[in-house]
Amino acid sequence: QVHLVESGGGLVLPGGSLRLSCAFSGGTFNGMGWYRQFPGKKRELVARISSGGVANYADSVKGRFTISRDNAKRTVYLQMNSLKPDDTAIYYCNADVPYNALGVWGQGTQVTVSS
Repeated sequence: QVHLVESGGGLVLPGGSLRLSCAFSGGTFNGMGWYRQFPGKKRELVARISSGGVANYADSVKGRFTISRDNAKRTVYLQMNSLKPDDTAIYYCNADVPYNALGVWGQGTQVTVSS
């Protein structure tokens, strides 16, 4: 059984911060990433980090979001600062696994930025 559990979403004021966490328990894994989906739109990449710690970010979040991972805890984090209302979305965690080309996905966590 594969588990990929996200936490840390919620309601925050514009300019505020949130930290998302994603813990993986499903065997071996490689890169991990965060994606988000706006209402009525396709899921899109937010940030991704390789097994070696190399990070990539969407242009819309560069300088504001930071992805990191703790291999001992089998957890990936997304620190989100200077949040904007346009960041409001459902955020999903993803992990690369050798047995599924699509990877595995978490259930999603809602992030709402509003005054």
